[in-house]
Amino acid sequence: MANEMLNWNHDLFDRLSDFSKMDDLLTGLGRSVANVTGHDSALLKTDIKENDEQYTMQIDVPGIQKADIALKYRNGRLSIGVKRDSLSDDSDKDGNIITSERQTGRFGREYSLPDVDAAKIAAHYDNGVLSLTLPKKAAADTHHIEIQ
Repeated sequence: MANEMLNWNHDLFDRLSDFSKMDDLLTGLGRSVANVTGHDSALLKTDIKENDEQYTMQIDVPGIQKADIALKYRNGRLSIGVKRDSLSDDSDKDGNIITSERQTGRFGREYSLPDVDAAKIAAHYDNGVLSLTLPKKAAADTHHIEIQ
């Protein structure tokens, strides 16, 4: 009975979480800051703050080693990629696992963060949280023209 309930729960979640249909729905509705690739948003939960000088981000990457996180900033977009090659098998002697929700493989997420000074980006990883500081480029001097 427990396995039937669990399977029903997973089937229902799979039907409700069809991100390909949600992407069509959300196109053009202001997804400018964070764009998700695939089903990875559940793995890379992110807080982003902005002020006049910088963006700051905190990204949850539980169970990921620091060496398995890759960051790239190019053309106003920050890309984060993580990989998890394997997980320990917690099944019993008969190979029975009631549920397994942890994923292995490569996951990524991309964020649109314009005008960042890429040379000054700072990253710190501690206890499953990746913290980033992305200083903004100095604003170009604006020359005001008075209309006579």
